[in-house]
Amino acid sequence: MIRRLGRFFYYGLPAVLVAYPIISFLWMSLLRKSGGEITGPLTLENYVRAFTDTMYVPLLLRSIELSVAVSAICVVSAYLLAVWVASLAGRAKMVAILVFVAPLLMNYIVKIYAIRALLGNNGFINRSLLSAGLIDKPIETFTFNMNSVFLTLVILLTPFAFLPIYLAIEQIDRKLVDAARDLGASDGYIFRRIVFPLTKPSVVLSASFVFVLAMGDFVTPEMVGGTSGFTFGRVIYSQFGSAFNWPFGSALSALLMIVVTAALWSGARMARVRGLQ
Repeated sequence: MIRRLGRFFYYGLPAVLVAYPIISFLWMSLLRKSGGEITGPLTLENYVRAFTDTMYVPLLLRSIELSVAVSAICVVSAYLLAVWVASLAGRAKMVAILVFVAPLLMNYIVKIYAIRALLGNNGFINRSLLSAGLIDKPIETFTFNMNSVFLTLVILLTPFAFLPIYLAIEQIDRKLVDAARDLGASDGYIFRRIVFPLTKPSVVLSASFVFVLAMGDFVTPEMVGGTSGFTFGRVIYSQFGSAFNWPFGSALSALLMIVVTAALWSGARMARVRGLQ
């Protein structure tokens, strides 16, 4: 009896905590908003609206493109940083790890405000360039638009990609690298045939993780996106907030869940296949 109860708390309770919110918003997506109230009967009109309105499907595709680009840049940047940190030794390595991991412990909104203070019209970069006489007016390329959303997401999510890739590099047996060097292999050949193949699963999982975080993020576009930096997550946030249309927001959330689940499944499958090769 005690063993069964323990199994329930170990397996069943987490499953309930995950399944209940999903079932709740799927049920909500089949209701409708009428006169400021959420009522029945069950209907698919929210999904019909999501697919027939000219706004939402293009916005979903645009958000997918943004998340793929953010994921690619984050993984490449994290990989280069991980290789560099792994090449360090002693105190220098510990300091470098602390620098890249510390942002994970900071409040998300505080980090966004810090980036705004750096890139804004009156931010550090613009003020420095104006003071140096290099520009006549503030650069608005990364100010309250989709460019600022992209750059902010890259800065925020790179540490999430760095940690698993770095751990994978550290787990590589150094004897393999030394043996390849003794046989005359170049650094490029060692990277292509030893280091990168052994870290492919972590690269794929990091890319999937960053993609999911970027797709679901609504705080970043809300704070730095302005009027042109709309993403699918931001629209969902508005449906649960100012629009107060929870059924339609739930339908959009269901579409987002499908995309995210597909990304996680693809990433896990690719990582498993790469790990067996």
